Amino acid sequence: MDWLKLLSPNRFGQKKPVEGKGNELRSAFEQDFDRVIFSHPFRRLQDKTQVFPLPEHDFVHTRLTHSLEVSSVGKSLGRKAGEIILQRHPELVRQNLSQFDFGAIASAASLAHDLGNPPFGHSGEDAISDFFRYNPSGIKFKDRVNSKEWADLCNFEGNAQGFRILNKGSYQGLSLTMATLATFTKYPRESLIQQRDENRKSQRKYGFFQSEKLLFQQLAEEVGLIQVGPGGDLSWSRHPLAFLVEAADDICYSIIDLEDGCRLGLVDYNQTKNLLAAILGSKFDETKLNRIDNINERISLLRAIAIGVLIDQCVEVFEANESAMLTGSFDQALTDLIPAKNVLKEISDLSLERIYRARIVLETEAAGFEVINGLLESFLPAAFSVQFEKESCTRRDKSIARLLPGEVFSLPEAQADREYALIMNIIDFISGMTDSFAISLYRKIKGITLPSGFPTNF
Repeated sequence: MDWLKLLSPNRFGQKKPVEGKGNELRSAFEQDFDRVIFSHPFRRLQDKTQVFPLPEHDFVHTRLTHSLEVSSVGKSLGRKAGEIILQRHPELVRQNLSQFDFGAIASAASLAHDLGNPPFGHSGEDAISDFFRYNPSGIKFKDRVNSKEWADLCNFEGNAQGFRILNKGSYQGLSLTMATLATFTKYPRESLIQQRDENRKSQRKYGFFQSEKLLFQQLAEEVGLIQVGPGGDLSWSRHPLAFLVEAADDICYSIIDLEDGCRLGLVDYNQTKNLLAAILGSKFDETKLNRIDNINERISLLRAIAIGVLIDQCVEVFEANESAMLTGSFDQALTDLIPAKNVLKEISDLSLERIYRARIVLETEAAGFEVINGLLESFLPAAFSVQFEKESCTRRDKSIARLLPGEVFSLPEAQADREYALIMNIIDFISGMTDSFAISLYRKIKGITLPSGFPTNF
């Protein structure tokens, strides 16, 4: 792979190639960041669960605050890695590229990394998948799509949904550069492939649905990703900067979920302190720490220094493997190779035991399964009845279908794709909901509560 191609500032639908990086005030990559942060899908992250539902007496992270923090870490990783890349590839300097461009790309891609997550965290992804795998109302759609489309539905993936959102025409302004889109894609493959290489981290999940496969093929060609795997599989090597986005996410959820767990009393303060101190090594100063009276402030200080240490360690691993990334032969998580990897493993194991299996988290997951299953069970059959089975369409079906946005029924002309397209449009609607709206709508269509008053805007 070649860095000049990997840093393409072109956008889909662009009438002519971009000359330079953007306008005088903002590069094309900085514009990407602004487009994401002002978008509706990004705003909705403020009411989407990260791990914990919002408690009454303290603050924990939502998907929005998590995404902002990952973006900040991604920017630091990108700038530090950019300095190394520019030293090794002076032709980039002659093209007026700087370390700030690398930081902007990594920052924008990190900011968008969770846009495709449905309500209720990762349990929301499982709920959509399980609906098609196990619910009789979902299983019946298997005969209406092809095998690869069915794999999309039975293994719903928030990363692929994110790529879909970033490229939907209905979200005006989210036409990101090719460099940022490729950096965003941690799993550059389709859902159903003949042979998954378990040694490649980028093949553990998938990054685009069948509805966006042609788009991703164009993207891969534009930036010069290397195709991997046997003949018919749509699978590519990662963009090198995607490793930085993954590292930023790994750092933030490991360290900050631990901080939230300590704040909520799920993890002991001393245990939290000792884990963070193990990352800091010689930078840990208990005397200085004890001068701070507030325990939460102590943890905040340790968290801040720990993130800085992890950033430096990840950049060192990136530097050592940059050449292998360009050939597509390197495919591991940076955080699996850093000196602090064993401590991060301890934190992960502790988080699984004390945080992710806490009762309040499990209750939220259980609610998510019920709500998302109920919404799909109501909307999918009704929409199909209205669109494709008009002779047997009931008044209930019509009533339920009228609650769907009009764009749900905007379908391709090709008959073979229409049913899959309708399913995906309904998934767009449900996965885009905030936690609160999903619960509210579920309760209303199930007759548990009745609506009151009128919305102030639409």
